[in-house]
Amino acid sequence: MPAGGVCAIILAAGEGSRMKSDLPKPLHEVCGRSMVMHVVHSLEAIPLVATVVVVGHRAPEVTAHVQTNAPDWARIQFATQHEQNGTGDAAAAGLAGLSADISANASAVLVMPGDTPLLTSHTINRLIAEHTSSKNAATVLTAVLDDPTGYGRIVRDSGGNVVGIVEHRDASPDELDIREINTGIYLFDFELFGPALNGIGTNNSQAEYYLTDVVEVLASAGHSVGSVIAPASETAGVNDPLQLAEAEQEMLRRNAGI
Repeated sequence: MPAGGVCAIILAAGEGSRMKSDLPKPLHEVCGRSMVMHVVHSLEAIPLVATVVVVGHRAPEVTAHVQTNAPDWARIQFATQHEQNGTGDAAAAGLAGLSADISANASAVLVMPGDTPLLTSHTINRLIAEHTSSKNAATVLTAVLDDPTGYGRIVRDSGGNVVGIVEHRDASPDELDIREINTGIYLFDFELFGPALNGIGTNNSQAEYYLTDVVEVLASAGHSVGSVIAPASETAGVNDPLQLAEAEQEMLRRNAGI
């Protein structure tokens, strides 16, 4: 495990318009617990120094919900993404929200979306173990899908090293053939993460700051970027009512030991 502990940043600022609901996206429930609280509870078995929940859309409701329901061990703090300028911008807001004493005690930053309710502590610990043993600057949690449409693709060099992540809408035909996808869950070296975030731009189809670009920044600078492949069922995000229902069914199967 990282000697200085892990700071987790949970990205929960998005509007989630595809949910077709008046409820803020992170507060939709799977088996009686909100998605964002499922993500918080997945952190229980790791050496946390803090958990920063990045809020934005309907921030007061999301903040109040997390404050009421989060366990003390999660060491919850909040940061606000004032404009929806991409995942890189959201992560930067989370990093900026850390106090100096917490920054001094963190050796790694775990960044994860607030809409992956099926993620387990076991998988997060696998990510931490690989990151630590390989002394990576970044370690990406990936999955392999039969149909990767819509997901960012993991780009590797001839030696199998991760050198970048390309979003589906920005991918070339060859890159679209890649079936290994980015889950949006990463572990970064704490000291390298901030400077790498400052090195990304908005030269993409969405004109947003993509957190994925941090991987290319680090790899291009000669730093080691590793990966861990996770079960696709654990890392699936929830973006619409159908995916919410599927997550509910998967959680019920898991709870029943099926």
